[in-house]
Amino acid sequence: MNHKSDLIHKFTERGYLHQATNLDGLDETATQQIVPTYIGFDCTADSLHVGSLLQIMMLRIVQKSGHKPIVLMGGGTTKVGDPSGKDTARPFLSDLEIEQNKQGIKKVFEKYLIFGDGPTDAVMVDNADWLDDLAYVRFLRDYGPHFSINRMMAMESVKLRLEREQPMSFLEFNYAILQAYDFLELRRRYGCLLQLGGSDQWGNIVSGIDLTRRVDSQEIFGLTSPLITTSSGVKMGKSADGAVWLNAEKLSPFHFWQFWRNTEDADVGRFLALFTELPMDEVNRLSALKGAKINEAKIILANEATTLCHGADAAREAMQTAQQTFVSGGGVSDGLPRTEVSTDEAYGMDMITALKKVGFAASNGEARRLIRGGGARLNDTQINNESKRLSPDDFIGDKIKISAGKKRHALLVLG
Repeated sequence: MNHKSDLIHKFTERGYLHQATNLDGLDETATQQIVPTYIGFDCTADSLHVGSLLQIMMLRIVQKSGHKPIVLMGGGTTKVGDPSGKDTARPFLSDLEIEQNKQGIKKVFEKYLIFGDGPTDAVMVDNADWLDDLAYVRFLRDYGPHFSINRMMAMESVKLRLEREQPMSFLEFNYAILQAYDFLELRRRYGCLLQLGGSDQWGNIVSGIDLTRRVDSQEIFGLTSPLITTSSGVKMGKSADGAVWLNAEKLSPFHFWQFWRNTEDADVGRFLALFTELPMDEVNRLSALKGAKINEAKIILANEATTLCHGADAAREAMQTAQQTFVSGGGVSDGLPRTEVSTDEAYGMDMITALKKVGFAASNGEARRLIRGGGARLNDTQINNESKRLSPDDFIGDKIKISAGKKRHALLVLG
């Protein structure tokens, strides 16, 4: 199908479009004016992970297509907790924890969007600015009549929790109302016309559209992206080693690069379209590679995704480190993630502590299982003895290479 606007054309061509309300109307509007567009991100951690990268890339397309991204920080809704996809309520966070998480998340968007005062410059706002001071009875009176309990009970996020017989608090049940009110408030304050989100947000997005139509008699739009899973069924954003964070303080650029380099063959073409800005002709060429040649496409995917997130220098260093570590038959590459230890601490450190020190095990038990399973290595030599202690002879200069399996490597460096 041909679309008039660059925005909808790119969303469709690259695979971002799952559902939309009045897609033709949105397409037409995007040809006639700047479309302020928002996505909300709750502040539950001090970084976003790859599971949020699809939405970040969509905001980047919004800006590159001549429209205005609005990044909504959920300083208010984080205190409530989105029940979508959850079996239990979120733990309560203090105002200080929420603020610290918000500051960490901000760093991610500065890499992908241009912020400023121009008509298509991105803005970052916090829904705590209007949610924290709501008068409860007045809010219920003004907006409660526009929400049907029957419809809210049928929303996917609520229905699934109840079907699994998992309790849902009244606090969480209110989340959809607050998100709907966010959309109304953003339209009033910033002229916002479009909300983007994952497919699990469809019910919440439609609620905001209905509320705005009922209260302000204004048409606004919603568009969702598909749920991204790997071809083996794993939800995007998770790996065997945990969350794939977007902040370098949470996950090194090297490990971020490796995540993309290890993409399953069947996913390479799709991920090139979604997570890079390569022209679609090049995406299609790379997607058609077979056998060992698909590794060329995986390296390009890793380079492009890492460049967007961490910069070209970090991507180049990660690739060089990978080549030295994996292609050249091992060795100790200075580009690997580093953990400094004192000489007194290092000499005599047991292998279990070393694995925990570099982040390859969260507990003694997990480290022991790694050793017993044959996955622990010291300078590329398998360690089977749980009592093994590091000695000066193990160090190559001032560093020692610790590995967990064939793909996770880090350095202990004498400081």
